[in-house]
Amino acid sequence: MRPMSETPDPASNPPCVVNCAVYARDGVRRDIALDAISDVLAQDDGSFVWIGLYEPDDASLEKLQEEFDLHELAIEDAHNAHQRPKVEAYGQALFLAVNTAQMVDGRILFGETHLFVGPNYLITVRHGASLSYAHARARVEREPALLALGPSYALYAVLDFIVDNYLPIADQFKATLRALERDIFSDAYRRSTLVRLYDLKRELTEMRMSVAPLIDVLSQLVRSPSPQIPEETRFYFRDVHDHVIRVNDTVDALRDLLGTAMAVNQSLVTLAQGETVKKLGAWAALLAAPTLITSWYGMNFHAMPELDERYAYPVLVLLVGVVCFGLYRLFRRIGWL
Repeated sequence: MRPMSETPDPASNPPCVVNCAVYARDGVRRDIALDAISDVLAQDDGSFVWIGLYEPDDASLEKLQEEFDLHELAIEDAHNAHQRPKVEAYGQALFLAVNTAQMVDGRILFGETHLFVGPNYLITVRHGASLSYAHARARVEREPALLALGPSYALYAVLDFIVDNYLPIADQFKATLRALERDIFSDAYRRSTLVRLYDLKRELTEMRMSVAPLIDVLSQLVRSPSPQIPEETRFYFRDVHDHVIRVNDTVDALRDLLGTAMAVNQSLVTLAQGETVKKLGAWAALLAAPTLITSWYGMNFHAMPELDERYAYPVLVLLVGVVCFGLYRLFRRIGWL
């Protein structure tokens, strides 16, 4: 161990290290440098280390692998930010991959968080769109009695924070869908409405791919025989599990509503087009009737007896008017005009 005077300064940590602290058993926090981790781990006093990284470089991950003896396969997964939500056990450590979501300018941006949980440490590695876990740390620090449960309770706080961020996104989808209802039920076809509905359904599908596997991950943590998840904290993970199920059900319901909305919008557009075709057909029939009658007398035959009648022309005009009026009344009665 180094003498206290040689303890590295926390300010010397790489920029990707967002948080690096040790929590004593009584909940007292002390910021440390990465180079001091081995000294802290050597003290078996019930404390644990919580390290947070955002898009770390290879050197930082290799440093953590060396300090905590992390499995190379888990480190390889942490390098690649394209993992399906999962939980895996590597000896005394657990590795979790969880998808995160963040609403930015009306669009969902997705990211990943990889977590390493050991007997006396918790490491979070964030990639892509993800809110800072400062709120989760602050929540843990306000509950020193629960903080004494160790890294498992800190893990619960992070997972609960991730799941809680899904809820406002689902609520915003509900509000967006309600705002689109006027355009959905409009008789006029708007391509932008259908495009927006498709984008919403695609984003919800991606969100479901992030939320649904998390149900299995939390189920494994609730039933896990791992010593890293003691019985005292499994109740908390069960609560997060219930929240995930609720979010997943909400996402499924919204996806069904969006599918129905797209079908209704297309049906209404088709009906509106059908009404337009009927009106055009009715007006075409009204124009065809006088055209047919008048064209009959445009054949230039000499032996057409009615042409010599004195009132032939007024009678013909009256006949055309009666036919047109009759067709107009017919089309009005059947709803074509």
